[in-house]
Amino acid sequence: MSSENASVPPSIVVTGCSSGIGAHCARALKAEGWRVFATVRREEDLAGLAADGIEALLMDYTRPETIAALVETVLARTGGRLDALFNNGAYGQAGAVEDLPVEALRAQFETNVFGWHDLTRRVIPVMRRQGHGRIVQCSSILGIVPYRWRGAYNASKFALEGLSLTLRMELAGSGIHVSLIEPGPIASRFTANALVQIEKTIDLENSVHAEEYCRQLRRLRGEAKPARGKLGPEAVHAVLRHALTARSPRPHYVVTAPARQGVLLKKLLPAALFYRIIGRLG
Repeated sequence: MSSENASVPPSIVVTGCSSGIGAHCARALKAEGWRVFATVRREEDLAGLAADGIEALLMDYTRPETIAALVETVLARTGGRLDALFNNGAYGQAGAVEDLPVEALRAQFETNVFGWHDLTRRVIPVMRRQGHGRIVQCSSILGIVPYRWRGAYNASKFALEGLSLTLRMELAGSGIHVSLIEPGPIASRFTANALVQIEKTIDLENSVHAEEYCRQLRRLRGEAKPARGKLGPEAVHAVLRHALTARSPRPHYVVTAPARQGVLLKKLLPAALFYRIIGRLG
């Protein structure tokens, strides 16, 4: 995808760029000629991106005023244009569904769904006026195939899938394309952040699942066998590039072998058998 004026690099907002997928994709897109506006939640994460020539800005999905300020700043710098949005910033709330405080579930949706929706709605009018745009959502295989002990995160990604696919249909013919990336295990700080959240929000010791939590915590702390098929963030960048530049971007981009296997099994197996098999994982 390129901007209408060939002398002006296409512009993109990439969220969640302090590390992992966002940080890698922001730098890779910059190297490919994009004008990248990368968002982080903490001021201390701005300098590293700025040192690489990336326009780094503060934005927190749970604070609507920062979302509004981000869009205003970006449009002021680009003269009112924006070619693409890559919603990526998120976190995973672990814990059995019966142990989830409502506040923890609400917080999961504030970051992973409502904040994304707010930002997306703010850029669509811009893209409609210019007659083109790409919106790419970094979802998860857990938005298609659920996983035990990840109910809040599963739910947020299932919700994102529904919203984004509906949006894709509603934007047909507008020149704006919506795609979902569904990664399986990717090397990042995601697991470390999940550890912080479960210890903060779940009553681990008094749960009927206390023994299981001990096992889960060992995995989150890196004391157990790592997830099979884990890839680096470059795997996400490869499909992001296609979603941003292809004439007809796909609705879904499934990343990593375990994720593709999960999608295939869901298609092939009877539902009861499929969920029984998936329920033994984790």
